Amino acid sequence: MNEPTIHIGRKISKIRELRGMKQETLATALGISQQAISKIEQSVDVEDEALDKIAKVLGITKEAIKNFNDEAIINYFNTFNDNSFNNGAYNAFGCTFNPIEKVIELYERLLVSEREKVEILKNK
Repeated sequence: MNEPTIHIGRKISKIRELRGMKQETLATALGISQQAISKIEQSVDVEDEALDKIAKVLGITKEAIKNFNDEAIINYFNTFNDNSFNNGAYNAFGCTFNPIEKVIELYERLLVSEREKVEILKNK
């Protein structure tokens, strides 16, 4: 079975949008043009050096960008109860916590778990 293509640019775009950051803001922080960010976000692959810089500006690791997927986010947000809007986790104007931070925590835990599984398999 073929592995799906990992489109790093789309992942960067989605994470940037979840952070509430515009392309112009990311571009300014990186010292490049908005058009360059647009081109990066359309790219299937991004050089490691550029990915490191982008990840730093987004406040995450490059591994979190590489491992980012929509299904995990949907599953994460579906774990909230229907009444979560009234229990203090949300207010009428949106989240009182940063959802991307929670997503990043989830990815970091998943990454550690996968590494542990690999080590266990290597030791067998």
